[in-house]
Amino acid sequence: MEKKNANFKSALQPTMKVLVSCRDRDGRDNALAVGYCGNCSYDPPMVMVGIVPSRYSYHMIKETGCFVVNLVEKDMREQFDYLGSVSGRDEDKLKEMAVADGTAVNAPLLCDCPVNIECRVLDSIVTGSHEMFVGKIEAVHAREDLVDEEGQIDFSALDLL
Repeated sequence: MEKKNANFKSALQPTMKVLVSCRDRDGRDNALAVGYCGNCSYDPPMVMVGIVPSRYSYHMIKETGCFVVNLVEKDMREQFDYLGSVSGRDEDKLKEMAVADGTAVNAPLLCDCPVNIECRVLDSIVTGSHEMFVGKIEAVHAREDLVDEEGQIDFSALDLL
């Protein structure tokens, strides 16, 4: 089989795309589209999100030490693109979205997302263009129809972006 050199940036595509929401010390909420996200520990459960330091949310997460990973279905593509293209420095990006307070961390849950994962930052590492925030999962909220009797989420029922 013949092979050809490929672009490094696409080496692990497709990757899950998520919305990361956060709140600053003054109570201002924000969210941004994130393409670098994944599990990084089973015990204790942890996830990792990569955020470019120039992003408005980066400094909010650095100062408060918490964030929420919100899983996004394909029917939310318009909101995902909007949150990924407009800066919270310029406008209140969440003013038209349904949000709720987290139960374990001081950050907003995006109510239209089927799954919200509240995280407390345990560590971070600069990996070049991004800083990877390692978040210990403190709480998981899922739409009622997705959760079985044992509390397992049926990911096959989701059409994730």
